[in-house]
Amino acid sequence: MVTLQERTVNLVNQLNMPLVEVSLVLGRHINNLMQTLNEHLAATGQSVNERVSSPWPLDVQAAPSSSTFSLEKVMDIVDHQRMDILDTLIRVTLVEINASVIDALLALRAWEHLARSQLALATGPGQLFSPLDIPEDW
Repeated sequence: MVTLQERTVNLVNQLNMPLVEVSLVLGRHINNLMQTLNEHLAATGQSVNERVSSPWPLDVQAAPSSSTFSLEKVMDIVDHQRMDILDTLIRVTLVEINASVIDALLALRAWEHLARSQLALATGPGQLFSPLDIPEDW
C-alpha cells in the first residue's frame, strides 16, 4: 500500500489536483470496490468491519455554506483528463501490487477521509477547486 500512497501523493501534488477532482475519482473507486465486496459478502454470508464498509467519521464540523453551485457546473469545470490520469494510476497500482479488495478499500478510505474533511470546511465553490492539501506526514 506504500506504493499506492507514494504514487498518489506524487501525482496529486504534481498535477496540483483540486479537491473536487480527487474526491470524484476516490468516490468512483470506492463505489466499485464496495459493489464487488458486497457481492462477495452476500454470496458468502460474511461481514466486514464498519471501517471498511462505511466512510470514516469526520473530526471537523462542517462549515456553513450559503452558496449554491450546481453539480452540472462542477462537472463542466473539472478536468476529466486529469481525473482519468489519477483513476488510471490508482487502478494500475492496485492491480500491480495485487491488493485485496479490503486492503484497497482501507487505503482509499484514508484518502476519502482526508478529502471529506477538507470538503466539510469548504464554504464556497472556489474551495472545491483548491488543491487537495496533503499533510507533510501523509
